[in-house]
Amino acid sequence: MQVPQRIAYLNGEFAALDQLKISVLDRGFLFGDGIYEMIPVYSHAIFRLDEHLARLEKNLAAISIQNPYSRSEWRRLVVSLVEQQNFADQSIYLQVSRGPAFPRNHAFPAEVSPTVFMFSDVLEAPANLLVEQGVHAITATDVRWLRCNIKAISLLANVLAKQQAADAGVAETILLRDGLMIEGAASNIFIVKAGIIYAPAPSDLMLTGITYDLLIELAEQNDLPLQLGDVTEAMLRQADEVWLTSSSKEILAIIVLDGQPVGNGQVGPIYKRMVSFYQDFKTTVMRRGLE
Repeated sequence: MQVPQRIAYLNGEFAALDQLKISVLDRGFLFGDGIYEMIPVYSHAIFRLDEHLARLEKNLAAISIQNPYSRSEWRRLVVSLVEQQNFADQSIYLQVSRGPAFPRNHAFPAEVSPTVFMFSDVLEAPANLLVEQGVHAITATDVRWLRCNIKAISLLANVLAKQQAADAGVAETILLRDGLMIEGAASNIFIVKAGIIYAPAPSDLMLTGITYDLLIELAEQNDLPLQLGDVTEAMLRQADEVWLTSSSKEILAIIVLDGQPVGNGQVGPIYKRMVSFYQDFKTTVMRRGLE
Protein backbone atom coordinates (compact mmCIF):
# COMPACT_ATOMS: atom_id res chain seq x y z
CA MET A 1 0.00 0.00 0.00
CA GLN A 2 1.38 3.39 -0.99
CA VAL A 3 2.23 5.63 1.96
CA PRO A 4 0.71 9.10 1.48
CA GLN A 5 3.33 11.78 0.88
CA ARG A 6 1.85 14.93 2.37
CA ILE A 7 3.40 18.07 0.94
CA ALA A 8 1.95 21.24 2.48
CA TYR A 9 2.19 24.98 1.94
CA LEU A 10 2.93 27.78 4.40
CA ASN A 11 3.50 31.43 3.48
CA GLY A 12 5.19 30.87 0.14
CA GLU A 13 6.93 27.57 0.95
CA PHE A 14 6.06 24.00 -0.07
CA ALA A 15 7.50 21.39 2.28
CA ALA A 16 6.66 18.16 4.10
CA LEU A 17 3.69 18.75 6.39
CA ASP A 18 5.57 17.76 9.54
CA GLN A 19 8.34 20.26 8.79
CA LEU A 20 6.18 23.41 8.71
CA LYS A 21 5.78 25.65 11.76
CA ILE A 22 3.85 28.81 12.61
CA SER A 23 4.39 31.43 15.30
CA VAL A 24 2.85 30.81 18.72
CA LEU A 25 1.65 34.43 18.47
CA ASP A 26 -0.45 33.73 15.37
CA ARG A 27 -3.97 35.03 15.92
CA GLY A 28 -5.38 31.86 14.39
CA PHE A 29 -3.78 29.98 17.28
CA LEU A 30 -4.59 32.54 20.00
CA PHE A 31 -8.08 33.67 18.94
CA GLY A 32 -9.35 31.35 16.19
CA ASP A 33 -9.13 34.50 14.06
CA GLY A 34 -9.26 33.19 10.52
CA ILE A 35 -11.13 31.52 7.68
CA TYR A 36 -10.84 28.04 6.16
CA GLU A 37 -11.98 26.02 3.16
CA MET A 38 -12.20 22.28 2.49
CA ILE A 39 -11.87 21.42 -1.20
CA PRO A 40 -12.48 17.89 -2.55
CA VAL A 41 -10.27 16.46 -5.28
CA TYR A 42 -11.19 13.39 -7.35
CA SER A 43 -8.55 11.66 -9.47
CA HIS A 44 -6.43 14.84 -9.16
CA ALA A 45 -9.35 16.93 -10.52
CA ILE A 46 -10.27 19.78 -8.16
CA PHE A 47 -14.02 20.07 -7.71
CA ARG A 48 -15.49 23.56 -8.16
CA LEU A 49 -12.34 25.40 -7.18
CA ASP A 50 -13.72 28.77 -8.29
CA GLU A 51 -16.77 28.36 -6.04
CA HIS A 52 -14.55 27.51 -3.07
CA LEU A 53 -12.25 30.46 -3.77
CA ALA A 54 -15.22 32.79 -4.17
CA ARG A 55 -16.50 31.69 -0.76
CA LEU A 56 -13.03 32.18 0.71
CA GLU A 57 -12.87 35.72 -0.67
CA LYS A 58 -16.34 36.52 0.69
CA ASN A 59 -15.50 35.18 4.15
CA LEU A 60 -12.15 36.95 4.37
CA ALA A 61 -13.94 40.20 3.56
CA ALA A 62 -16.57 39.43 6.20
CA ILE A 63 -13.95 39.44 8.97
CA SER A 64 -11.74 42.15 7.40
CA ILE A 65 -8.70 40.05 6.53
CA GLN A 66 -6.90 41.31 3.43
CA ASN A 67 -6.93 38.57 0.80
CA PRO A 68 -3.22 37.75 0.33
CA TYR A 69 -3.57 36.40 -3.22
CA SER A 70 -5.49 37.02 -6.42
CA ARG A 71 -7.88 34.36 -7.72
CA SER A 72 -5.32 33.25 -10.31
CA GLU A 73 -2.57 33.02 -7.67
CA TRP A 74 -4.80 30.94 -5.40
CA ARG A 75 -5.63 28.65 -8.29
CA ARG A 76 -1.95 28.17 -9.16
CA LEU A 77 -1.07 27.35 -5.54
CA VAL A 78 -3.91 24.88 -5.03
CA VAL A 79 -3.19 23.13 -8.32
CA SER A 80 0.48 22.88 -7.39
CA LEU A 81 -0.39 21.44 -3.98
CA VAL A 82 -2.61 18.79 -5.55
CA GLU A 83 0.03 17.82 -8.11
CA GLN A 84 2.66 17.28 -5.42
CA GLN A 85 0.70 14.58 -3.58
CA ASN A 86 1.17 10.92 -4.44
CA PHE A 87 -2.52 10.05 -3.94
CA ALA A 88 -5.36 10.86 -6.32
CA ASP A 89 -8.45 11.53 -4.20
CA GLN A 90 -7.70 14.39 -1.84
CA SER A 91 -9.22 16.75 0.68
CA ILE A 92 -7.50 20.13 0.58
CA TYR A 93 -7.57 22.13 3.81
CA LEU A 94 -6.88 25.83 3.24
CA GLN A 95 -6.61 28.32 6.10
CA VAL A 96 -5.93 32.04 6.28
CA SER A 97 -5.47 33.60 9.71
CA ARG A 98 -4.96 37.26 10.48
CA GLY A 99 -1.32 36.46 11.27
CA PRO A 100 1.09 36.81 14.21
CA ALA A 101 1.00 39.94 16.37
CA PHE A 102 2.25 41.12 19.77
CA PRO A 103 1.10 42.16 22.29
CA ARG A 104 -1.98 39.95 22.46
CA ASN A 105 -5.01 42.17 21.96
CA HIS A 106 -8.56 41.38 20.91
CA ALA A 107 -8.72 44.33 18.51
CA PHE A 108 -7.09 44.00 15.09
CA PRO A 109 -3.37 44.84 15.16
CA ALA A 110 -2.31 47.88 13.13
CA GLU A 111 0.23 45.99 11.05
CA VAL A 112 0.00 42.27 10.47
CA SER A 113 0.46 39.91 7.52
CA PRO A 114 -1.95 36.98 7.05
CA THR A 115 -0.73 33.45 7.59
CA VAL A 116 -1.62 31.15 4.67
CA PHE A 117 -1.55 27.41 5.29
CA MET A 118 -2.67 24.52 3.10
CA PHE A 119 -2.32 20.76 3.27
CA SER A 120 -3.82 17.74 1.57
CA ASP A 121 -5.14 14.51 3.06
CA VAL A 122 -6.54 11.34 1.55
CA LEU A 123 -10.24 11.71 0.69
CA GLU A 124 -12.01 8.45 1.40
CA ALA A 125 -15.57 7.83 0.28
CA PRO A 126 -17.96 6.64 2.98
CA ALA A 127 -18.08 2.87 3.45
CA ASN A 128 -20.59 1.08 1.24
CA LEU A 129 -22.28 -0.38 4.32
CA LEU A 130 -23.06 3.12 5.62
CA VAL A 131 -24.35 4.24 2.22
CA GLU A 132 -26.57 1.17 1.86
CA GLN A 133 -27.84 0.84 5.45
CA GLY A 134 -27.73 4.38 6.83
CA VAL A 135 -26.51 5.88 10.11
CA HIS A 136 -27.86 7.11 13.45
CA ALA A 137 -27.93 10.69 14.75
CA ILE A 138 -29.01 12.76 17.75
CA THR A 139 -30.29 16.31 18.16
CA ALA A 140 -29.03 19.14 20.35
CA THR A 141 -29.73 22.82 20.93
CA ASP A 142 -27.71 25.10 18.64
CA VAL A 143 -25.72 27.31 21.03
CA ARG A 144 -23.47 28.91 18.40
CA TRP A 145 -23.21 32.59 17.50
CA LEU A 146 -25.36 34.34 14.90
CA ARG A 147 -22.88 34.33 11.97
CA CYS A 148 -22.56 30.61 11.29
CA ASN A 149 -22.49 31.35 7.56
CA ILE A 150 -18.90 32.56 8.00
CA LYS A 151 -16.50 29.63 7.55
CA ALA A 152 -14.43 30.60 10.58
CA ILE A 153 -11.74 28.42 12.13
CA SER A 154 -13.20 29.03 15.62
CA LEU A 155 -15.24 25.81 15.65
CA LEU A 156 -15.39 24.91 19.34
CA ALA A 157 -19.21 24.76 19.45
CA ASN A 158 -19.22 22.44 16.43
CA VAL A 159 -16.47 20.34 18.01
CA LEU A 160 -18.51 19.92 21.19
CA ALA A 161 -21.63 19.01 19.19
CA LYS A 162 -19.66 16.46 17.16
CA GLN A 163 -18.28 15.00 20.38
CA GLN A 164 -21.84 14.58 21.66
CA ALA A 165 -22.44 12.38 18.63
CA ALA A 166 -19.21 10.46 19.24
CA ASP A 167 -20.08 9.92 22.90
CA ALA A 168 -23.51 8.64 21.88
CA GLY A 169 -21.97 6.30 19.29
CA VAL A 170 -23.78 7.94 16.35
CA ALA A 171 -22.70 9.66 13.15
CA GLU A 172 -23.94 13.22 13.65
CA THR A 173 -25.62 15.80 15.88
CA ILE A 174 -28.42 17.79 14.24
CA LEU A 175 -28.65 21.32 15.65
CA LEU A 176 -32.01 22.88 16.55
CA ARG A 177 -32.66 26.56 17.22
CA ASP A 178 -35.98 28.20 18.16
CA GLY A 179 -37.99 25.23 16.90
CA LEU A 180 -36.15 24.99 13.59
CA MET A 181 -33.71 22.45 12.19
CA ILE A 182 -30.50 24.29 11.22
CA GLU A 183 -27.73 21.88 10.16
CA GLY A 184 -25.45 19.15 11.46
CA ALA A 185 -22.33 19.71 13.53
CA ALA A 186 -20.31 19.07 10.35
CA SER A 187 -22.92 18.63 7.65
CA ASN A 188 -26.04 19.99 6.01
CA ILE A 189 -29.35 18.20 6.55
CA PHE A 190 -32.15 17.40 4.10
CA ILE A 191 -35.47 15.73 4.87
CA VAL A 192 -38.11 14.06 2.71
CA LYS A 193 -41.84 14.04 3.39
CA ALA A 194 -44.47 12.65 1.01
CA GLY A 195 -41.96 12.59 -1.85
CA ILE A 196 -40.84 16.22 -1.43
CA ILE A 197 -37.28 17.13 -0.43
CA TYR A 198 -36.99 19.95 2.12
CA ALA A 199 -33.89 21.83 3.26
CA PRO A 200 -33.26 25.03 5.21
CA ALA A 201 -32.68 27.99 2.92
CA PRO A 202 -29.26 29.67 3.19
CA SER A 203 -29.08 32.09 6.12
CA ASP A 204 -26.64 33.61 8.60
CA LEU A 205 -27.38 30.70 10.97
CA MET A 206 -25.94 27.95 8.78
CA LEU A 207 -22.98 27.18 6.54
CA THR A 208 -24.19 25.88 3.20
CA GLY A 209 -21.68 23.50 1.68
CA ILE A 210 -20.73 22.93 -1.94
CA THR A 211 -22.37 19.48 -1.62
CA TYR A 212 -25.58 21.19 -0.43
CA ASP A 213 -25.54 23.27 -3.62
CA LEU A 214 -24.86 20.18 -5.73
CA LEU A 215 -27.79 18.22 -4.27
CA ILE A 216 -30.12 21.11 -5.04
CA GLU A 217 -28.85 21.12 -8.63
CA LEU A 218 -29.26 17.34 -8.95
CA ALA A 219 -32.80 17.50 -7.58
CA GLU A 220 -33.72 20.20 -10.09
CA GLN A 221 -32.04 18.42 -13.02
CA ASN A 222 -33.85 15.16 -12.24
CA ASP A 223 -37.28 16.63 -11.49
CA LEU A 224 -37.28 15.75 -7.79
CA PRO A 225 -39.63 18.12 -5.92
CA LEU A 226 -37.59 20.42 -3.66
CA GLN A 227 -38.52 23.22 -1.27
CA LEU A 228 -36.05 25.52 0.51
CA GLY A 229 -37.27 27.31 3.62
CA ASP A 230 -37.86 26.80 7.31
CA VAL A 231 -37.73 23.16 8.39
CA THR A 232 -39.32 22.81 11.81
CA GLU A 233 -38.31 20.32 14.47
CA ALA A 234 -41.73 18.72 14.02
CA MET A 235 -41.07 18.26 10.28
CA LEU A 236 -37.72 16.68 11.09
CA ARG A 237 -39.21 14.22 13.56
CA GLN A 238 -42.10 13.32 11.25
CA ALA A 239 -39.95 12.97 8.11
CA ASP A 240 -40.01 9.88 5.91
CA GLU A 241 -36.29 10.32 5.21
CA VAL A 242 -33.45 12.38 6.67
CA TRP A 243 -30.07 12.83 4.97
CA LEU A 244 -26.76 14.34 5.99
CA THR A 245 -24.47 15.75 3.31
CA SER A 246 -20.87 16.97 3.20
CA SER A 247 -17.83 16.77 0.95
CA SER A 248 -16.35 13.91 2.98
CA LYS A 249 -19.57 12.02 3.84
CA GLU A 250 -21.21 12.71 0.44
CA ILE A 251 -24.84 11.64 1.18
CA LEU A 252 -25.83 9.36 4.04
CA ALA A 253 -29.33 8.45 5.19
CA ILE A 254 -30.11 8.94 8.88
CA ILE A 255 -32.37 6.00 9.77
CA VAL A 256 -32.53 6.51 13.56
CA LEU A 257 -32.82 9.92 15.27
CA ASP A 258 -32.63 10.25 19.05
CA GLY A 259 -33.22 6.52 19.33
CA GLN A 260 -36.40 6.59 17.20
CA PRO A 261 -36.68 5.23 13.64
CA VAL A 262 -36.90 7.74 10.80
CA GLY A 263 -39.83 6.67 8.63
CA ASN A 264 -39.70 2.88 8.50
CA GLY A 265 -36.16 2.81 9.86
CA GLN A 266 -34.56 1.99 6.50
CA VAL A 267 -32.97 4.03 3.73
CA GLY A 268 -35.70 5.54 1.58
CA PRO A 269 -36.44 5.50 -2.15
CA ILE A 270 -35.73 9.20 -2.75
CA TYR A 271 -32.36 8.82 -1.00
CA LYS A 272 -31.50 5.85 -3.22
CA ARG A 273 -32.29 7.88 -6.33
CA MET A 274 -30.23 10.84 -5.13
CA VAL A 275 -27.24 8.62 -4.30
CA SER A 276 -27.44 7.19 -7.82
CA PHE A 277 -27.53 10.69 -9.35
CA TYR A 278 -24.63 11.80 -7.13
CA GLN A 279 -22.42 8.81 -7.96
CA ASP A 280 -23.09 9.23 -11.68
CA PHE A 281 -22.17 12.92 -11.42
CA LYS A 282 -19.05 12.02 -9.44
CA THR A 283 -17.91 9.56 -12.12
CA THR A 284 -18.77 11.58 -15.22
CA VAL A 285 -18.05 15.12 -14.01
CA MET A 286 -16.01 15.32 -10.78
CA ARG A 287 -13.36 12.77 -11.75
CA ARG A 288 -13.00 14.26 -15.21
CA GLY A 289 -12.57 17.80 -13.89
CA LEU A 290 -15.38 19.18 -16.03
CA GLU A 291 -16.47 21.79 -13.49
